[in-house]
Amino acid sequence: MRERAGESRLKLWVYYEAGRPVFAVLLSVIVFFVLVTVGLLSPDATALLGSGSTIDTTFQAFVSAIVTGVTLVVTLNQLVLSQEFGTIDQENERFEGTMDVRDSVTEHVDSVVAPSDPSTLLRLLVQSAAEEATALEDALDAGTPDEAVEVVEAYTDSLVSNAETVTNQLEDADFGTFGVLSAALDFNYSLKVFDARRIRARYGEDLPAAAGEHLEELIETLELFAPAREHTKTLYIQWELIDLSRYVLASAIPALIVTVSMLFYYDPGTVGGEFLGVPTSVAIVSAAITTALAPFLVLLSYVLRIASVTKRTLAIGPFTIRDTAD
Repeated sequence: MRERAGESRLKLWVYYEAGRPVFAVLLSVIVFFVLVTVGLLSPDATALLGSGSTIDTTFQAFVSAIVTGVTLVVTLNQLVLSQEFGTIDQENERFEGTMDVRDSVTEHVDSVVAPSDPSTLLRLLVQSAAEEATALEDALDAGTPDEAVEVVEAYTDSLVSNAETVTNQLEDADFGTFGVLSAALDFNYSLKVFDARRIRARYGEDLPAAAGEHLEELIETLELFAPAREHTKTLYIQWELIDLSRYVLASAIPALIVTVSMLFYYDPGTVGGEFLGVPTSVAIVSAAITTALAPFLVLLSYVLRIASVTKRTLAIGPFTIRDTAD
């Protein structure tokens, strides 16, 4: 995915791969050290903090922001949960639609029953696509035009190589982690569907009958991967939003305690001395501000990934909405 997107490893790590709680902690550490550094560089930092008015104004604003933010997150959580509510006929329709797709998957893969685990289902579809691609290449004969052979071989080699990478990623991925969706994003099925349909349109009449059948099966398998990936993405985003609500609510409690304590009990005029070369008042205020920002930093870390995943999967089907090398 990094090679196709032309992005740096650091950017993809920040947007996708980094664990969201870990990334939120990293952001908190960065915020703390930036605040301390600014305090050290400011010649009047201790005097400003000693007046007390700046601290009161700042932490009063934090109290309002934290309460408002928690309210918004609770509303967001209710919105996510509302997707799970429905009448019995709606639930039956959802169930039948899911079973229809699973039956279609069973028809196109070498399995008696479609797997229930999302990662196993995706892996089975990817493996089936690779097998159909290999069978397509093997079905070419001496009567196939050289141009068609060259195009098909380049296409199947790229697909099989990509499928092997994605299959290996899915073997150790558990749903609930980003590993499943990361592997699914690494399989650029939309371009593969487009290329397969283009091969069928340009060289369909020149291909042997067996190769044509394998090409049709390959296209159908790739098209089945689309709803499977989108369904996995939807479940993952709902999972992430629920985790986001939990972490924001959990971080809001210490944030409120620290914020209120700074308003009621902290007197910067009575705090002196230094801690590791940093004025104690600067260190205390910086730590308190970082704690107060914790819910926002958690929200930022989760929304950053959810927005990035959503942007990358806006189109479904043979649509390419970004430059890609493969």
